[in-house]
Parts: sequence; structure tokens; C-alpha cells
Amino acid sequence: MSVLEVNDLRVRFRVQSPLQALVRGNADPFIDAVRQVSFSIEEGKTFTLVGESGSGKSTLALAVARLLPSAEGSIKFNGSEVTSMSDSELMDYRKQISMMWQNPVGSLSPRMKVGSLITEPYKIHGLNDRDRKAEGRRLLEMVGLPAHFSQRYPHQLSGGQARRVGVARALALSPKLIIADEPTAGLDVSVQGEILNLLNKVQDDLGVSMFVITHNLNVVRHISDHTAIMYLGRFLEIGPTDTLFAEPKHPYTSALLAANPEPDPDALREQLELKGEVPSLLNRPSGCEFHTRCPFVQSQCKDALPELAGEESHHYRCYFPIAE
Repeated sequence: MSVLEVNDLRVRFRVQSPLQALVRGNADPFIDAVRQVSFSIEEGKTFTLVGESGSGKSTLALAVARLLPSAEGSIKFNGSEVTSMSDSELMDYRKQISMMWQNPVGSLSPRMKVGSLITEPYKIHGLNDRDRKAEGRRLLEMVGLPAHFSQRYPHQLSGGQARRVGVARALALSPKLIIADEPTAGLDVSVQGEILNLLNKVQDDLGVSMFVITHNLNVVRHISDHTAIMYLGRFLEIGPTDTLFAEPKHPYTSALLAANPEPDPDALREQLELKGEVPSLLNRPSGCEFHTRCPFVQSQCKDALPELAGEESHHYRCYFPIAE
């Protein structure tokens, strides 16, 4: 059963005021940060989103949480349409989803102690019947921190400890979906492993679904069931993680995998090198938007955007996919 279903989602930002657009004769003074995005997350599964900085990953996550409005498309959570929810319905929806922010320390108020930070969701949602001190101890225990950490301030935490506090806060209301934006960013490799093991344990114990955004392909391999590759706000490839790693179809996916550090120095890999820079959203390329950097580009790629093709669970947007 799908916990979250997103169909043809589009998120736009205005880049010129109405007066500027009128003076300059710009009929469409917007950029599309997310465009024609569709995916679903199954109950108890992990969906991972990968792409370069500026590709629209965090914007998509914020749109799913309804912290940003969407211009078009559908977001359904347990069958209910999120984009048309009233304020009271959104409040209930946000009890069932949680965000883990990219900056573990910066997302914590420096004026509040850890105990108050992780139990703040109870206050926000009016759950006054909870024993917050007991709940704080329970949540800290769940993420492997001793109870006395409830008296610490964020500046007294290491990066890994702050991330664990973020996980504890995300678990406070027993959500059905956790959205984790770069959960291992800025952490030592050993601490990254601890956080990933913690997230896996939380998922096994609670059955929570996860939507993870990351640059780290080793993270993807470790925790993900399904993966999507994003470029200029659009999915170029999406499918089961094992299939995506073993048989990438889109050149961009293959290039990302080739750039991933290989722990075996004697391993031989076919290197697919990308040239050029990511185009600006203000000057989105025609046709396939990846054609300006693709080593296999042909004239057809420049003329029309390819539709998603492939098998039932593995899709890619490419006229000339990589052969097996």
C-alpha cells in the first residue's frame, strides 16, 4: 500500500514582478524548480532522491510537506489529496509526517534545551496530556542518547549527537512518513554509519516510511528500496535501487555512479565523464534538458523532450538508453 503518491507535480517561483514582466514583455515570469514529477512511497519502505545541488530535491520535499505551494499536480497521503486540504486538515497531516533538516545544529533553537526541543511537537499540536519529561527520556533512549542530554543546549552537542536529537524530534508524534534532507551531511564516515543504522532500526521497529534526499550514493545503497535521479527539477530515471545500480539506463545516472568513490583501488570501472556546467533554470535547454552535457547526444535530443519509457518499475527519460 502506498503511503504517499505524487503525480505530475510542478513547483514554480516568480522571478520578475508583474510590472517588470509587463515592461519586458515576459509572458511567463516564472521558473520551474520541480516539473512533471511522479513517484510513490510504499508503507515501511525508503524512497531516495539523488541529484546535484540546485536540481530541486529540497524544493520537492518542502512541497510534499506543504511548506511550499505547488502550481500543478497531485499529492496524496493515504488516499487523501494534500494540495486541497484546509488549515485544520493540514495540521492533522503534519502530525503524520516529520522533517529532518539538512543542518542538524542549525535546525535546533539555540535557546532551548534538548528536552524541550524534542517534546515541542506535543505543545504545537496541543497534546497536553503527555508527560513531557517521560516522553523526552523515551525519545532519547530510542536514538541512543542518555537521559541527561535533555539538559544540554544545541551548542553542547556534536554533529552526530545533534542529528540523533533531530531523529528523536522527528519520531515524537509517531509519524507514518519521515522526510530526511541529507541525513548524513557534514558527519564523519563512522558517524554516518551510526546514523544510517539508527534510521534502519527505527524503520524496522516502527514500520515508518522514509523519503531521503542525499548526494551520497553509498547512503542510497545502504538504506534505499527505490531511487529517483533528478536533474533540473525533472526525474531522469526512477526504479528499484538494486536495478538502478546494476543496470543504469540514463547517461546521467551512469555518470553519477562512475563518479562515486570505489573502496577497491584495483576495481576497474567504465568511466563516463560529463562536460560543461548545469544549465540555469532561467535558460532551460530545449528538448532533453541533459543534452548540453550528454556524451551521446544526437539531433533528436535537442528537438523534443523524451517521454518516460521502460518497464513497469524502472523508467527513464532518454531516446538512447545505455545498452545492457
